[in-house]
Amino acid sequence: MKINKIISLLIKKKCSISVAESCTGGLLSNSIASIDGASKVFNMGLVTYSNKAKKSILKVPQKIITKYGAVSFQCCLSMVNNLSKISNSNICISITGIAGPKGGSIKKPVGLVFIGIKKNNKTYINKYLFKNKGRNKIQQQAVKKSLELVFGFIK
Repeated sequence: MKINKIISLLIKKKCSISVAESCTGGLLSNSIASIDGASKVFNMGLVTYSNKAKKSILKVPQKIITKYGAVSFQCCLSMVNNLSKISNSNICISITGIAGPKGGSIKKPVGLVFIGIKKNNKTYINKYLFKNKGRNKIQQQAVKKSLELVFGFIK
């Protein structure tokens, strides 16, 4: 997915975008910000890598992290909903997952990523299990999938 095309569409449709990333560590924000004209549509990119950051910046309730974990449908949903509140963007994306090489388990293997997207009042949380071809590859796949989802929402 060509990020230039997404930025052009966002500008054309007068939509703003914000992202909250965990396992991708700012890779999605960087891919957006690297495009000329992104400043017209890109409101904010937050890297809420730690649970502490998720709680303090995105107001993810401790009970969600305790009960479901930071890599969960529930955490991803809370991240995208609260990002929407603080950013006032038309489109918000949240990403949380396990990029590896360590940190996985049988229930939550390396490559498990949740991507949330919210456009106005519609919210979708998608669960992916990317092949474990290394940390960078998982991060790149999560960013690519996020951009595909955004494109699907705005085209």
